[in-house]
Amino acid sequence: MAIVGIGVDVVDLVRFSGVVDRSPGIIDRLFTKAEQTSAEGHQLPLVSLAGRFAVKEAVAKALGAPVGMQWHDCEVSNGGAPKISVHGSVAKVADAQGVTKWHVSLSHDGPVAIAYVIAEKV
Repeated sequence: MAIVGIGVDVVDLVRFSGVVDRSPGIIDRLFTKAEQTSAEGHQLPLVSLAGRFAVKEAVAKALGAPVGMQWHDCEVSNGGAPKISVHGSVAKVADAQGVTKWHVSLSHDGPVAIAYVIAEKV
Protein backbone atom coordinates (compact mmCIF):
# COMPACT_ATOMS: atom_id res chain seq x y z
CA MET A 1 0.00 0.00 0.00
CA ALA A 2 1.44 3.40 -1.04
CA ILE A 3 0.15 6.94 -1.27
CA VAL A 4 0.30 8.20 -4.84
CA GLY A 5 -0.88 11.71 -4.05
CA ILE A 6 -2.70 13.95 -1.61
CA GLY A 7 -4.94 16.85 -2.57
CA VAL A 8 -6.77 19.51 -0.59
CA ASP A 9 -9.08 22.28 -1.68
CA VAL A 10 -11.08 25.00 0.06
CA VAL A 11 -14.06 26.70 -1.57
CA ASP A 12 -15.28 30.08 -0.34
CA LEU A 13 -19.08 29.77 -0.37
CA VAL A 14 -19.75 33.46 -1.06
CA ARG A 15 -17.40 33.44 -4.03
CA PHE A 16 -18.82 30.13 -5.34
CA SER A 17 -22.36 31.50 -5.01
CA GLY A 18 -21.36 34.62 -6.94
CA VAL A 19 -19.94 32.54 -9.78
CA VAL A 20 -23.16 30.48 -9.94
CA ASP A 21 -25.30 33.65 -9.88
CA ARG A 22 -23.32 35.16 -12.78
CA SER A 23 -23.13 31.91 -14.78
CA PRO A 24 -25.89 29.46 -13.73
CA GLY A 25 -24.87 27.06 -16.53
CA ILE A 26 -21.65 26.35 -14.67
CA ILE A 27 -23.52 23.86 -12.49
CA ASP A 28 -24.12 21.60 -15.52
CA ARG A 29 -20.52 22.06 -16.69
CA LEU A 30 -19.07 21.07 -13.31
CA PHE A 31 -21.49 18.39 -12.09
CA THR A 32 -23.32 15.40 -13.51
CA LYS A 33 -27.10 15.32 -13.01
CA ALA A 34 -26.61 12.66 -10.33
CA GLU A 35 -24.21 14.93 -8.43
CA GLN A 36 -26.68 17.81 -8.50
CA THR A 37 -29.41 15.92 -6.65
CA SER A 38 -29.83 14.14 -3.34
CA ALA A 39 -30.52 10.42 -3.03
CA GLU A 40 -34.21 11.42 -2.79
CA GLY A 41 -34.01 13.37 -6.06
CA HIS A 42 -34.02 16.90 -4.58
CA GLN A 43 -31.74 19.64 -5.86
CA LEU A 44 -28.72 19.91 -3.57
CA PRO A 45 -28.05 23.19 -1.78
CA LEU A 46 -25.18 25.31 -3.02
CA VAL A 47 -23.07 24.48 0.05
CA SER A 48 -23.17 20.79 -0.93
CA LEU A 49 -22.20 21.55 -4.52
CA ALA A 50 -19.32 23.70 -3.28
CA GLY A 51 -18.11 20.73 -1.24
CA ARG A 52 -18.30 18.46 -4.27
CA PHE A 53 -16.36 21.00 -6.30
CA ALA A 54 -13.68 21.01 -3.58
CA VAL A 55 -13.48 17.20 -3.88
CA LYS A 56 -13.00 17.41 -7.66
CA GLU A 57 -10.25 20.01 -7.25
CA ALA A 58 -8.57 17.89 -4.55
CA VAL A 59 -8.67 14.83 -6.85
CA ALA A 60 -6.94 16.84 -9.58
CA LYS A 61 -4.28 17.97 -7.11
CA ALA A 62 -3.74 14.44 -5.82
CA LEU A 63 -3.05 13.40 -9.42
CA GLY A 64 -0.63 16.27 -10.02
CA ALA A 65 -3.17 18.55 -11.77
CA PRO A 66 -2.69 17.05 -15.24
CA VAL A 67 -4.01 18.95 -18.24
CA GLY A 68 -7.12 17.66 -19.98
CA MET A 69 -9.11 16.25 -17.06
CA GLN A 70 -12.86 16.68 -17.50
CA TRP A 71 -15.11 17.69 -14.58
CA HIS A 72 -17.75 15.04 -15.30
CA ASP A 73 -15.10 12.29 -15.23
CA CYS A 74 -14.84 12.62 -11.45
CA GLU A 75 -18.13 12.04 -9.62
CA VAL A 76 -18.84 12.51 -5.93
CA SER A 77 -21.56 10.20 -4.60
CA ASN A 78 -24.81 11.15 -2.89
CA GLY A 79 -25.58 10.54 0.76
CA GLY A 80 -23.54 9.16 3.64
CA ALA A 81 -19.77 9.30 3.52
CA PRO A 82 -18.58 10.85 0.25
CA LYS A 83 -17.21 8.49 -2.37
CA ILE A 84 -15.28 9.20 -5.54
CA SER A 85 -15.97 7.51 -8.84
CA VAL A 86 -13.65 8.19 -11.79
CA HIS A 87 -13.92 7.42 -15.48
CA GLY A 88 -12.76 8.83 -18.79
CA SER A 89 -9.94 11.37 -18.56
CA VAL A 90 -9.57 11.14 -14.77
CA ALA A 91 -9.52 7.32 -14.77
CA LYS A 92 -6.87 7.37 -17.51
CA VAL A 93 -4.55 9.52 -15.39
CA ALA A 94 -5.32 7.58 -12.20
CA ASP A 95 -4.69 4.24 -13.92
CA ALA A 96 -1.38 5.48 -15.35
CA GLN A 97 -0.29 6.37 -11.81
CA GLY A 98 -1.50 3.07 -10.37
CA VAL A 99 -4.29 4.54 -8.23
CA THR A 100 -6.60 1.76 -7.03
CA LYS A 101 -8.30 3.38 -4.04
CA TRP A 102 -9.55 6.83 -3.08
CA HIS A 103 -9.99 8.28 0.41
CA VAL A 104 -12.00 11.48 0.80
CA SER A 105 -12.99 13.73 3.67
CA LEU A 106 -15.34 16.64 3.14
CA SER A 107 -16.53 19.31 5.57
CA HIS A 108 -18.50 22.55 5.56
CA ASP A 109 -18.15 25.21 8.23
CA GLY A 110 -19.24 28.81 8.11
CA PRO A 111 -18.17 30.36 4.83
CA VAL A 112 -16.06 27.47 3.50
CA ALA A 113 -16.20 23.92 2.21
CA ILE A 114 -13.01 21.86 2.40
CA ALA A 115 -12.03 18.50 0.94
CA TYR A 116 -9.02 16.24 1.42
CA VAL A 117 -8.33 13.41 -1.01
CA ILE A 118 -5.73 10.66 -0.84
CA ALA A 119 -5.01 8.61 -3.96
CA GLU A 120 -3.64 5.21 -3.00
CA LYS A 121 -1.97 2.32 -4.79
CA VAL A 122 -2.85 -0.96 -3.02
